[in-house]
Amino acid sequence: MKVAFIFMKEMKYLNRPSRYKTKQSEAILAYIASLGEPVTAGEIVAHFKSAATPIALTTVYRHLEKFEERGEVLRSVLDESGARYQYVGGQSAKERFYLKCEQCGGLEHLSCGEVHTFRQHIIDEHDFQISPTKAVLYGKCKACVREG
Repeated sequence: MKVAFIFMKEMKYLNRPSRYKTKQSEAILAYIASLGEPVTAGEIVAHFKSAATPIALTTVYRHLEKFEERGEVLRSVLDESGARYQYVGGQSAKERFYLKCEQCGGLEHLSCGEVHTFRQHIIDEHDFQISPTKAVLYGKCKACVREG
């Protein structure tokens, strides 16, 4: 009876969300935060592989899930390239508009005070609510415009 009680007590701890941070977890989060732009799990794996500290894709996904649960990253599916993750550091991610280059495929977070004004205009004048974490504007980035 005592063994079963101890086992059940230990199971209780296994089901709680882990706050334990490993060096690997901290490295992944620091990398995402350093970018300032959305990144895929595959891009994270490629970064650490090129830095001679490979991390398995399943491990990256496990950490991304924990970061998302804690509000440290925002997960968005913006296009056919799959889910992208951006560091938000626990801040509200109410308005995340992106600029997607149709030529090079680059993706950039639109950090502009006018985004809120534009979104509000669409609500007020067109009775339409834009999904604030999935809004993507397509066009050409500065580098591709220069190239012609």
